[in-house]
Amino acid sequence: MTNNTRLWKIIALTLFSLGLTLASPFWGLSLIPFEAVWQPGNPDGEVFWMLRAPRAAAAFLAGAGLSMSGMVFQALFRNPLATPFTLGISSGASLGASIYFWLGAGLLGGLGGLAAALTGAGLSMTLVYLVTRAKGGFSTSVMLLAGVIINFFFSSLVMFVQYLSDSHDSLRIMHWLMGSLAGLETARLADLGFIVTAGAAAIWIMAPEIDLLTAGEELAASRGVKVGRAKVELFVTASVIVGAVVSLSGPIGFVGMMTPHVCRLWLGWSHRLLLPAVFFAGGCFLALCDLAARLVLAPAEIPIGIITALLGGPFFLWTLFKSAQAGDMF
Repeated sequence: MTNNTRLWKIIALTLFSLGLTLASPFWGLSLIPFEAVWQPGNPDGEVFWMLRAPRAAAAFLAGAGLSMSGMVFQALFRNPLATPFTLGISSGASLGASIYFWLGAGLLGGLGGLAAALTGAGLSMTLVYLVTRAKGGFSTSVMLLAGVIINFFFSSLVMFVQYLSDSHDSLRIMHWLMGSLAGLETARLADLGFIVTAGAAAIWIMAPEIDLLTAGEELAASRGVKVGRAKVELFVTASVIVGAVVSLSGPIGFVGMMTPHVCRLWLGWSHRLLLPAVFFAGGCFLALCDLAARLVLAPAEIPIGIITALLGGPFFLWTLFKSAQAGDMF
């Protein structure tokens, strides 16, 4: 496949994803006419701008962030099953946010949840790093195993915090852990947008190094890549993005596994070309999942994490068997 072919595919995917994402706020219990959006005082227009548009934007940013992080983790570990969940980052962010809910959601104002989730993600990332370094070097297999262990440990701590909470906080934590964009704080969109955009820029700059790391650490080192430092920088960048997303929407699973894997099968593994495709496809995917969560049992709403899990479970099994038969990642 030539670069020109890949470029046209990326352009087509970007336009298609943006079109679906921009159209998603018009759909719901009632279809909002296009002209109503621009009429001052129109109730449909107020619903669009106050509720549906911010929620679609949040879903897009969350999906883009999770997909980019999944792409980085899959490249670092050369494994399609390496995701923010299997590496313990999501569970660390979930623990931080759960403790925040337990202690009182009014702490630190609107940024409290973000700070707590980022702290939890940072703690998880630090523990994975320390365990890996304790085994000597910076082995990819050891880091992946450490992430799985940290994931189980932090998940048990989340359940412990939920057990200590009263019935109201326990129910709130349980609902949040399912992943949801209901009750979205619109003011938080700017924070998430900044972190996701900055993360995308950092990954774009490091894309050539990611390509070399995917091809093999020895090859990367022979080409002048400082492997240990590059891994840490990429791991930190992806973890911060995941922490920001989890603080807003809860731990939404499988997005970081499905989208980058499908895009890689379609476009190859040049990460400078993959990044925009993963960004827009992941954002569109989660925006459509959120739309489905609002419509399937309308007027009731399904947590978006249930939708992604229903899609991701079969995809996980397919990827597992495909990888086992192929004997490698790609």
